[in-house]
Amino acid sequence: MIPPADRPGALQDALRAALPAPVVREEPVGGGMVADAHLLHLADGTRRFVKRLPDAPIGFFAAEARGLAWLADAGALGVPAVEAHARPDQGGGFILMQAIDRGEHPGPAGLDALGQGLAALHAAGAPGWGLDHDNFLGTLPQANHATPEPSWAAFLRERRLRPLTRRATDAGLLDPPLRSTLDRVIDRTERLVGDPEPPARLHGDLWSGNAMFDRAGRPWIYDPAAYGGHREVDLAMMALFGGFSDRVFDAYAEATPLQPGWRQRRPLYQLPYLLVHLILFGESYRSQVAAAARALA
Repeated sequence: MIPPADRPGALQDALRAALPAPVVREEPVGGGMVADAHLLHLADGTRRFVKRLPDAPIGFFAAEARGLAWLADAGALGVPAVEAHARPDQGGGFILMQAIDRGEHPGPAGLDALGQGLAALHAAGAPGWGLDHDNFLGTLPQANHATPEPSWAAFLRERRLRPLTRRATDAGLLDPPLRSTLDRVIDRTERLVGDPEPPARLHGDLWSGNAMFDRAGRPWIYDPAAYGGHREVDLAMMALFGGFSDRVFDAYAEATPLQPGWRQRRPLYQLPYLLVHLILFGESYRSQVAAAARALA
């Protein structure tokens, strides 16, 4: 039995039990904003990647493992295989997975492969709006299936925009004028989402830190907040903080053309991410929330 999380060293004990050989060296891996990440070099010559978050919410890494498996099932992009994970009440929060050899700049073929692979991932689809389990965006709970929503607009409004706006308000992060602008956006969701499309299989948190290329130039994705939603959500997140070549977007659009007006809808699909950053990281994101909301209201 894995020891309880409040015992000193319990996280390391649980991780040690999951590894095939002792760790001889740990190499920090940068880029993450939530968990502590390391590349583990083992005594048998193999390597593993581990993320640790001792105070992770219950189910945090289990949801990540399920999301990775769902994305991998599409066979569209590289997705690291998960070997083990533990809940905080089972020895501390961690997820252990396959280590990928990061390559240099992928070149045109790799960029095309990312755009085409993302189009194929989205085309793999989802059973409906949301997913068969809830998960997390950052460390915030993300409701996916408590009550099925009848349309994409309803899902976006009731499972993303309204709860995040309420949470930011409760935290004192929205002044009355900005809250009023966000309420107008929420009321207009049906008119803003574009023409109907089937649910796409979304990564759900696809910023540049959650994608990489291996030494062969193959694209990989990880750290998902996966669910079934509109495919423009992933593309909007990719554009929010930069880091992706225009060639990736061009390859995507060539594989699966986008609806007219997708650029005008980008602030709508960036807004939930901006609200999450406002809630998690503070007032420095308020101006971006306001700009997106004003573009839509």
